[in-house]
Amino acid sequence: MLLCAWNTVSAQKHSTDEMTFGNPVSEKQHQLKSRYDEVVKGGLGQTARRLLPSEPVSYQGGSLAFVMKTDPEKQNYFTVKLWGEDQDKSMTLLFSEGEQVGYRHLGDIDFITLGNGEKPLPGRFYYVTIPIPLKHTKGKKSVNLEIRSYGEIWGYGETFERYQKNLDKPTLGFYKAYVHINPAFIPSKGEVHGNAPLNTPLRQQPGEEVLVKLKERVNTELKAVLALNRPLNQLELMFVSAASKVTWTFAYKNPEVPVKVVEAIDAHYAKFLQNPDIVFTDPNIYNYEWLITGPIARSILQHHDELQDRWEEKLADEKSRKDAWAAMLKASLNYSTTHRRHYTNQSMIIDMFMYDVNKALTRLRPDLALPESQTLNYLYESVGLRPWLGKETPEGPEKPLGDNYWQLTAKGLTKELGFVGYYGEVLDWVVDIYKSTSDPDIPGSGDPKIREQVLKMFRARLPFRYPALDNDGNKAVRIEAVVGWRDAGHYPGNVLYGDRGMAWDASPLMTPAVTMDPQAIGVAQQMMADNQLFKSIEDKLKLGGIRVTKSLIHIPDEYEWIKKRPATGIRLPMDKSMPDFVFSDEEDGVVAVKNGEEILYASLYWRARNSVNKLAKVHYITPSMDRIANIYIQSEFDDSGMKYTRPNWVNLAFNGSREFYPGIVSAHAGEQEPIASIPEGVRFKPGDESVFAGKANYYVMEYGQYWVAMNTTKDRTFELQVPAAFSKVVNLVDRKVLGSRSLKLLPGTTVVLYR
Repeated sequence: MLLCAWNTVSAQKHSTDEMTFGNPVSEKQHQLKSRYDEVVKGGLGQTARRLLPSEPVSYQGGSLAFVMKTDPEKQNYFTVKLWGEDQDKSMTLLFSEGEQVGYRHLGDIDFITLGNGEKPLPGRFYYVTIPIPLKHTKGKKSVNLEIRSYGEIWGYGETFERYQKNLDKPTLGFYKAYVHINPAFIPSKGEVHGNAPLNTPLRQQPGEEVLVKLKERVNTELKAVLALNRPLNQLELMFVSAASKVTWTFAYKNPEVPVKVVEAIDAHYAKFLQNPDIVFTDPNIYNYEWLITGPIARSILQHHDELQDRWEEKLADEKSRKDAWAAMLKASLNYSTTHRRHYTNQSMIIDMFMYDVNKALTRLRPDLALPESQTLNYLYESVGLRPWLGKETPEGPEKPLGDNYWQLTAKGLTKELGFVGYYGEVLDWVVDIYKSTSDPDIPGSGDPKIREQVLKMFRARLPFRYPALDNDGNKAVRIEAVVGWRDAGHYPGNVLYGDRGMAWDASPLMTPAVTMDPQAIGVAQQMMADNQLFKSIEDKLKLGGIRVTKSLIHIPDEYEWIKKRPATGIRLPMDKSMPDFVFSDEEDGVVAVKNGEEILYASLYWRARNSVNKLAKVHYITPSMDRIANIYIQSEFDDSGMKYTRPNWVNLAFNGSREFYPGIVSAHAGEQEPIASIPEGVRFKPGDESVFAGKANYYVMEYGQYWVAMNTTKDRTFELQVPAAFSKVVNLVDRKVLGSRSLKLLPGTTVVLYR
C-alpha cells in the first residue's frame, strides 16, 4: 500500500507577478519590447496588445518580450488572459530565456494558442497556463519571457509550405500576463472576467429548407458523376451505389447505375493487372491503404443480384468477370490482414473495409474468402469486444501490444495514449461497421454485440459535451476537445450533440436512426430543440468532396424518422437541468465533473508517449471564465530503470522528421524522464512510443478547490491523506462529506474531492 499526501500550494492565492498589456506603467516595469504589434481596446473595454504580420509578410509575425518575477525554488507557471470573442487562426508560443517552451504539434507541453476561427467564450475572458522550465527559474528571481506569433499550421503537411502558413492577419489580443506557483491560476479580486449570458437565445435560422439544398446538391453531383465519359473511380462508385438505394435520389432504380458499376470495376481490374499494388495505392482515395478495394466491395454487395447475368462474361485476360473481380478482392484482403494499425479510428476503418471485401468475395468466390468468423473477429478487436492482436504474420498474429490490449476501455472510450477527444469521436465508423454486418432490408439486423458496443461508446462520450454558445451567440452544446490528446487547435470544440456530423463520412443522426435507442433519440431531440441540426447541415454543405456528399444521402430519411418519435425528455449529462456527477475512466486517465455551475475536465495521463512526464491537461469551466492549463501533478509508477532523454525537437513532439524551424532551440532538450515498466514480451527501447511507457499507477492532481486521485491499477490499493488544514471536504463521487483524514482508493477507482 502506498501512502500519498497532497503537496498543497493553496496558500499561494495570487500571482508572483502580473503585467497588463497596453498599460505603459506596467509594461515599463516589465521591460516590454515589442515588434509588429498594436495596442487595442478590446473585450469589456480592457486594453490589449495584438500581434501583426511582419513586413514583408512571412510565417512569423510580431512578438512581445518582457521580464517577470519568479519564485527561485518552486515550479513557476505562466498564464495569459485572452478575450473569448477574439477569432483568429494564428499560433502563439512562449519562449523562455530565448528557448521555445513546448511544441507546435501534439506536445505534452502545449503552445499558448492555436485558433480555429471560432469564438471560444463569448462575453467572457479565458486563461491559458503552461509551465515555465524549472531550469530557467531555479535560484533566480526573474525570467526573460517572449510571446511569438506564427501563421496557422496544418498538422498533416509533409513540407514546410504545406505545414506552415503565413501570418497575414492580426492575432487575438493579449490582455494580461502572470507568473504564479499555484497550478490553478487564481485571479486577483477585482479582475474583470465577464459572465455567461443569463438568457441564451435559441437559433432561429436555418430551417427545413436546408434539406431542399441538401437534396439539390446530392442529385446535382449524381447527375454529373453518372454523365462522366470515363469509368468511375472508387469513391464515385461508392457514392453512386449508396445513393441508388435511397428513394429520393436521381440514382434510385436508375438503369445507368449497374452499367457504371461494371464499367468502373472492370477498369480498376485492368489497372490491377498492370499494377497489383493498386489495391492499396489507389491515388483517387485519401488514406488509400485503409480503404483498399472496400468501395468496390460495397458496390458488388449492393448490386450483386442485378449483375447475375454478367458474371461469366470474359475480360481481357480471358478470366470470367466473377473470377477476375474475386482475384482483385483477394489481393486487397491479403494486404489488409497484414497491415492492421492500432490507433483506434484507423483500426476500425481498415477492418471494416476488410470485412466488406471478404463479404463480397464470399458472394463471388467463397473458396477464396476467409471464414466470416475471422473477419468478424477483426471487427470485434477494433471495437473493443476482443483483445487487439495486430496484423497477421506467418507465425500468427503479431501482438505488438501483447495479447491483452483492448481498443476501448471497459467504459467505452477509445483507448490510445490517454483520452481521445475529437479523434475519439468514432461513432460514425462503428455505426458503419454495424451496418456492414446488417441486411440492408432488415432494420436492426446487424451484429447484436456490435450494436451494444455502439451504445456503450455513445454513452461514454456524452459527458464530454458541455453547454456553450455557437459563434452567433445561440444556445448550443460543444464537444470537449481541450483534454483530448490527439486534438490541437480544437478550442472551442465543434458544436456537437451525439454524432460528429461534420466529419466527412458522418451524419448528425446516425446512431439514433440505426440503433433506435431511446437515449440516442433523446440527444437528437435536444439538438433539434436547440435548432442546431439544420445549422450543422448548412455548415456541412459548405464542405467539398464526394465523401461529404455521400454522407448527406441518409439525413433526410433519418430526420423524418426521428421527427416522428415521441419526446423522450432525455438530455445530455452536462445540461444544467441534470444532476451533478463524476465520470472517470481509469484506463484513459480522464475525468469529467459536473459540480453545480462548474465543469471540470482533466486528462491525468497526458501525451506521455515515451515516458512518465507527470503532466496533466485541465479545462475548467465556470459561468465567469474558462481556464486551460498544462500542469505538473503527482504520479506513482513502477520504474523500469530506463530513461528517456528529450531531443532538441520544437515541432512534432513525437517525430523529428519535420523540424522546419532552424535556429530555434527547445527549452526541454536534454531533460531526462523515467520510463514505466513495460509488460514482458512487448518490444520496446527508450525513445519508442508506447501506451505503457508513460502510464502511471496512481495520479493525484490538485487544481484550485478540486483534488482528483485516480488508481489505474487492477490489483493495488492506495491511500490518500487529506491535509489537516482542510476542515471540510466533499467527495463529489458520492456527494458525502469526508469523515476521516485518509481515503483508500481501491483498484480502478477515482475520487474527486472538493474543498
